[in-house]
Amino acid sequence: MSTGNKYLDYTILVIGILLVAYITLRILRFFLNKFLNRSSTLLNVDPTQYHFIKNALSFLIYLVALIIILYSIPEFKQFGISLFAGAGILAAILGFASQAAFSNIISGIFIVIFRPFRVGDIVEISKQFFGTIEDITLRHTVIRDIENKRFIIPNSVISSEVIHNFNINDEKVANQIYFGIAYSADMDKATRIIQEEAEQHPFFLDGRTEEDIAQGKPKVVVRVLEWAESSVNLRATVWAENPTDGFFMKCDLLKSVKQRFDKEGVEIPFPHRTVILKQHHG
Repeated sequence: MSTGNKYLDYTILVIGILLVAYITLRILRFFLNKFLNRSSTLLNVDPTQYHFIKNALSFLIYLVALIIILYSIPEFKQFGISLFAGAGILAAILGFASQAAFSNIISGIFIVIFRPFRVGDIVEISKQFFGTIEDITLRHTVIRDIENKRFIIPNSVISSEVIHNFNINDEKVANQIYFGIAYSADMDKATRIIQEEAEQHPFFLDGRTEEDIAQGKPKVVVRVLEWAESSVNLRATVWAENPTDGFFMKCDLLKSVKQRFDKEGVEIPFPHRTVILKQHHG
């Protein structure tokens, strides 16, 4: 066999092995998706592990394809034997992977095991990144923010940061909404307006316990926080089913309460300054 034909055969062999690996991966992921989606729905199981399994499956299939290629081509066989036989598969992986990449893989495994967040959770990472966990791969975690942008953060980085998870145990959120009224305004009227506007919002959730209800506590608690320089500052605690609903409800209430204040004569103050001009006679 001529050298040209030999290299052509090797090229066809490599393409064939990679093609088989690709088709095998697509078939396995198809059936895996059907099985995992069904079991996730029936068992109400967190899908985070499934995303990780599917990503790990891709890595393993192509690793097997690489090993087959190394052992199928005589020129590569000795290299493959010396690479894998002496130290084993793990040593080969460590040889190919950099320290940072391996650190990301280990961190990804820890994320799946200890679950500081899951796919679908709303998180804030060190006051820098805020959004929904979209995917967790062997190397990185993908966060989608409110503008539909994606933050791709290496697992080793995200594992060492402070994570604010809005969904880890209970999705319900108590929004703290602040209002300022004039010293001359009727505080009882302002409180009533805030409560009425909050309670009629479609995203409003009655967050009271049975004990709170028995004691007659209001659905929306409005407290006087401070006497500021030019206003009496009020804070309303308004519950919502989840952080997304809570955010939209907060925005809506800031608008609707302002409109009610204007309509019913509750003044919203703004700072006043008295400037005294002195004339200097020469």
